[in-house]
Amino acid sequence: MDVFGKQGTNADLKLSLGLDHTGSEFWNLSPAELVEDAIILGQGMLTDTGALAIETGEFTGRSPKDKFIVCDETTENAVWWGDVNIKFAPEKFDALYNKMMAYLGDKDLYIRDAYACADPSYRMNIRVITETPWANQFAYNMFLRPTEAEIETFNPEWHVICAPAFMAIPEQDGTRQANFAVINFSKKMILIGGTGYTGEIKKGIFSVLNFVLPHEKNTLSMHCSANIGNETNDTAVFFGLSGTGKTTLSSDVNRRLIGDDEHGWNGNVVFNFEGGCYAKTIDLSRDKEPQIYDAIKFGAILENIAFEDGTSTPDYTDNSITENTRVSYPIHHIDNIAEPSVGTAPKNIFFLTADAFGVLPPISRLTNEQAMYHFMSGYTAKVAGTEMGVTEPTTTFSACFGKAFLPLHPAKYAELLGEKIQGTDIKVWLINTGWTGGSYGVGSRMKLSYTRAMITAALTGKLDNVKFETLPIFELSIPTECEGVPNELLNPRSTWADKAAYDETANNLASQFVKNFEQYASETSDAIKAAQPKVMA
Repeated sequence: MDVFGKQGTNADLKLSLGLDHTGSEFWNLSPAELVEDAIILGQGMLTDTGALAIETGEFTGRSPKDKFIVCDETTENAVWWGDVNIKFAPEKFDALYNKMMAYLGDKDLYIRDAYACADPSYRMNIRVITETPWANQFAYNMFLRPTEAEIETFNPEWHVICAPAFMAIPEQDGTRQANFAVINFSKKMILIGGTGYTGEIKKGIFSVLNFVLPHEKNTLSMHCSANIGNETNDTAVFFGLSGTGKTTLSSDVNRRLIGDDEHGWNGNVVFNFEGGCYAKTIDLSRDKEPQIYDAIKFGAILENIAFEDGTSTPDYTDNSITENTRVSYPIHHIDNIAEPSVGTAPKNIFFLTADAFGVLPPISRLTNEQAMYHFMSGYTAKVAGTEMGVTEPTTTFSACFGKAFLPLHPAKYAELLGEKIQGTDIKVWLINTGWTGGSYGVGSRMKLSYTRAMITAALTGKLDNVKFETLPIFELSIPTECEGVPNELLNPRSTWADKAAYDETANNLASQFVKNFEQYASETSDAIKAAQPKVMA
């Protein structure tokens, strides 16, 4: 057995994992070393940007139906069990774990010591063990990076074991199919097998924090991006599912990026869980998203992209492998970042939705009760490629804009958010980054430049003194003017040629909102329920 890199020995793995390892171990290698190994092993190639391009294999997105949580004394009465959080027996976990350890016993392993949560009060040390160098580099990019001195005394609290080539046998192992991601809160361990999609690593830890912080520390965990004004030091957070614009809209040259996907909020502090960004690259251009485009350089990892013919130049318009093409990069690849990745409590909160029906306005201001209602509803459209089997936008309701990652009942997260905005001057906005002028297939996607202009107007107070009107059915308060945006776009009904068709479509969508919210009615106040759309008879 050979050991390379800083800190760590076979004895460390045997002590923490019970793994008697005979293969080579590569501990905390630098990005340059990991890139070199990936190329030598034929697992990736350098693009003309300097980024490493890799392919994740069969899975180019998350597989939610293959995510499990061990049901034991820690979780049995706390987790929100169902189709999101699927029970996994402790004895099945132990057997699967032993099989994985036997499989990894003679494999070369890449080991990364990292941590989550930029606020030291919440720091969680993580050890990530991977089969491939590029998955280990992904962990380097996405989690926070200890100093060399910290690595010397590093003590992991959680372990993530990622073995894409290890396949489960469903009838023996209790999985649905050969791929799986299993979280064990008692043993503080995540097992990932049968899939090379790196997003399973980051979302596994996100799910862990979504349990630990609200359940044990009364802290709101959020599926959101966040930034802070260069001069004003005002924090803004952007809730939304993948593909609705969290990463894009929080990357603003006039504001410092705190983080692009996962944050915690307690008291007067908003803090990033991560140390990097994981952005979609489909149709990426420097004109539309300069900060993301320029972050794609050496150290970044491009996933499942195609190339211009006969070159090493990425073709970001090519979706032949997947719509869910991605790039991961450490947050310092962005020039304008908050250091450390911490801000104060937000002054503005944005709920991002990609409305495939073209019904919701591009921007509306919510009352506190409407904010709670829309937070628990989490309406959006799943963007093609974000999950396996999704090939075109599909409407969905995802509680708290992140239902797939919530181990607890949505009411817990909504309760924490309500406590934080009650009695404050925090403004909450609903932003539709989806369709206008008609439903998907008829209307067109809202221009990014218009969405940016509306968000800038909200952040700079330019909407404070303009006239607002109420949109029927959804009873949303919408501005009648906004700098940089044609007035006729602000009221969605006015963008439809057939007004009767708009009314019918809006009423149908409102009915879906009401039906979806029935599952939360028993845990919700009358004031919040009164904020639901008013369906026309």
